[in-house]
Amino acid sequence: MRLLKRGSNDTPTVVPEAVPVSLGKGRPTPKRRDAEARKRGPVPPPPTTQRQAYKRSKATGGTKLDRKAASADRRERMMAGDDAHVLPRDRGPARALARDVVDSRRNLIGLFMPLALVVVILYFLAPATSNAVSLGMLAAIVVMVVEGVFLARLVSGRVHERFPDEPAGAVKLGWYSFVRASQLRRLRAPRPRVQPGDAV
Repeated sequence: MRLLKRGSNDTPTVVPEAVPVSLGKGRPTPKRRDAEARKRGPVPPPPTTQRQAYKRSKATGGTKLDRKAASADRRERMMAGDDAHVLPRDRGPARALARDVVDSRRNLIGLFMPLALVVVILYFLAPATSNAVSLGMLAAIVVMVVEGVFLARLVSGRVHERFPDEPAGAVKLGWYSFVRASQLRRLRAPRPRVQPGDAV
């Protein structure tokens, strides 16, 4: 409050205002990480798919190196057969058993791609042998189809024996097994967990 007083010479005297005294905020200063956590809000639920994990990693502003490391970790888990990271077609104990049955055998179906490559090369390098190569390729295809039917029945029987309530049909399991068997062993994903000749 300003008070005006008159002196001997009737000159008004200004009395300075009182400066308020700070008594403190009455609470400790929060740590930086706690304050940043409150700014960010509640922790979101973990991603359920690889696409969601990629989008979240990109949105959070992680470095390229961090995203690359996370992608490598997800791929390693997928190759190991982790159900949370494999493709939908590979999920479930029935599909895991089907993979083990296929990987525990030496299949002629796996020779299809190398044989096809050999046929193409021979067509260009030795056209005179094209008829013989075609007959040999046709015979190999017949053998592979027969083996594929046998493998499909074997896998379907094993799966329904161990998992009688498995909803997957014999045709789907058979085709899944045939496709995996037709791939080269080192290129199969998830990677094989058993060696050829192991009991499954």
